[in-house]
Order: sequence, then C-alpha cells, then structure tokens
Amino acid sequence: MKGIMIEPPFDVFEENPQVRRAPPLVRVEKMFEQIQEKLPGAPQFLLCLLPERKNCDVYGPWKKKNLADYGIVTQCMAPIRVNDQYLTNCLLKINAKLGGLNSMLAVEQNPSIPLVSKVPTLLLGMDVSHGSPGRSDVPSIAAVVSSRKWPLISRYRACVRTQGSKVEMIDNLFKLVSDTEDQGIIREVLLDFYTSSGKRKPEQIIIFRDGVSESQFNQVLNIELDQIIEACKFLDEKWNPKFSVIVAQKNHHTKFFQPGSPDNVPPGTVIDNRVCHPRNYDFYM
Repeated sequence: MKGIMIEPPFDVFEENPQVRRAPPLVRVEKMFEQIQEKLPGAPQFLLCLLPERKNCDVYGPWKKKNLADYGIVTQCMAPIRVNDQYLTNCLLKINAKLGGLNSMLAVEQNPSIPLVSKVPTLLLGMDVSHGSPGRSDVPSIAAVVSSRKWPLISRYRACVRTQGSKVEMIDNLFKLVSDTEDQGIIREVLLDFYTSSGKRKPEQIIIFRDGVSESQFNQVLNIELDQIIEACKFLDEKWNPKFSVIVAQKNHHTKFFQPGSPDNVPPGTVIDNRVCHPRNYDFYM
C-alpha cells in the first residue's frame, strides 16, 4: 500500500506580528517557544508556511533548529504559485520524509528480481556534495542511502555526515570511538536493515557510488570498501557478505541511436560490449 497514515494536526501556530521585524534567529526562537508552550511533547512533523519565498531569511535558521537541534521532520511551503502540481510535489516529499512509499516496482509485488530477491541483499547509494568553488571553509557532505525491508528495494533511508572540505572519499563509513563502539554510517544502515528485514543480515551488498572519476576507482575500493568490510566484521567477525561496487558516471559524451534511425534507443537499453572500457567491466544504460 502506497502512502502513509497521518493523524489530524494537533494545532495551528501563527507568528506574532510584533516579532516579524526581529532578526531571523529571534523569530525562530520565539516560534519554538510558542510551540513548546502548547504541545505536550516534541512533534513528529512540522509543516511551515513561509512568509516569503523559500529562500527567505528564516528558512535556514528554521531548518537548522528543527533538524540539527531537535531532530524534527519538517516541510516548508512558499505562498506563491500554489497549484495542484506544487501541492502534489510537497505531499510526495512529506510522505517520503515520514517513511511512506511513493512508488514501487512491479517486480516487487511478487519478488522476482534476479539475485536480489533470492537472498537478503542490501543496496547502498553513496555520494559526496561539496561547497562552491573557492569556498574552502565549507565542509563537504557525505550521504548514504540504503534499502530496507528486504525483499523490497523501494523502501530506503538516508544517513548524512559532514567531513573535510573538498574531500571526495567518505571517511565516516566506519568510525571507532572506543574499542567497543562504532559510530559510522555503515553500522547504522546495517542495524536498520537487520531490524526491518526480519532479523536477517544481508548476504549481498551492492554499492552504487556516484561522483568519482576513473582515477579514483582504486580509492573507492581501498578506502571506502575497506571501511564497509571493517564495519561488517566489527558487528560479526564470522560474517562474510559478498560485495559488488558499481560506479555511476553521468558526465560522458557517448550517445546511442537505433540502427538506421536517428531516434534514441528505448529506455532500459544496456550496452555492455564492443564500445565499452578495454579493461574494466562497465556498461551503458
């Protein structure tokens, strides 16, 4: 079943007009004081109607207060150009943020995906986002998306960490803080997979890595994959899952056409021979 059940809103809070000329941080603090006075506990979700556009002054402080300080899921809406498409997009975001399911592959209805459906398989997507060119003071953001509730592959969760500026290799996949405690990303996703998949450990881990060049392939294997293996061994020394690492590269200039026609090839076409890399096992999709 798609979607998610949501209870009616507990209350509606409106900003005090006398505070609207105050600095953004003050406005956010005052709004939270008003919410805390009326709510019996921390809310699970806050829908915020911004006074101006999405990039208004209170957007950043409001998001930081909710996510970083309290861990509250929030969705902001701008009061301009509100139409059916805009509301649909907002609802899709809210549904995903609250753990709902926006879409599902047909093959998931009756699990029949080769290899993936036969044995517990964890799918990981990894990427690093960097600050603007020239901004060496802005940390890079590492993100890992992981599948959950096997044999489904449309259910997923995300983990985010900051790291050194312009550092492409993720250095928080395995992070020992003591001899008995790992606070890395992989431990977090492995435990979630285990609890959401009927207490099954993944026997296969398929990693999709985005944003690296061919010269960094070995670093992905020697730095990132090694951390993932260490995280698995730290949880269970005897556990030996199989790994597949797929690097996704979008910025290429290769284009394919149908034979004798200028039309594009059909969606889902895979080319895995003759025009591929002479040494690496790669393919075009």
